[in-house]
Amino acid sequence: MNTIKSQRLARAWSQEQLAELSALSVRTIQRIENGERASLETLSAIAAAFGVNVTTLMPEDSEQAASGDSLALRISQARTQVEQESRFWRSLLLFVPVNIVLVVINLWVNPQTYWFIWPLLAWGGALLVRSARIFWLRDRWSRWEQERLQKILRKP
Repeated sequence: MNTIKSQRLARAWSQEQLAELSALSVRTIQRIENGERASLETLSAIAAAFGVNVTTLMPEDSEQAASGDSLALRISQARTQVEQESRFWRSLLLFVPVNIVLVVINLWVNPQTYWFIWPLLAWGGALLVRSARIFWLRDRWSRWEQERLQKILRKP
């Protein structure tokens, strides 16, 4: 029997009473007692109604919950990485035609001075730094952070 149901029965409460005391619906109580996973907020409300710590109501497979959080974090990081790469490629696709137009305008209006080089170098340099940060330094930086954290935690 799950811990919430056993706690409820030990107090001789009905599902309706527990739902009222925890400000949840009866259906939510039924779902949890039938084995569905409850959110931390829901467990907190039930724990407050019982007057116990929320950790006493946590399921034994909290390791699985931790791995689920880890997976959610990895998915979030991957999504961020893809967004950054996408923005970089869009910037690069904008960089090429704009600079071609600048070269054409420069050579058409004033062929003696090559002023198009300045925006080309500035924007190109910024793109180069951005690409290094996104594609090359990200892994090295996160590896360094992890190694540094482990080194600090090992110190007495």
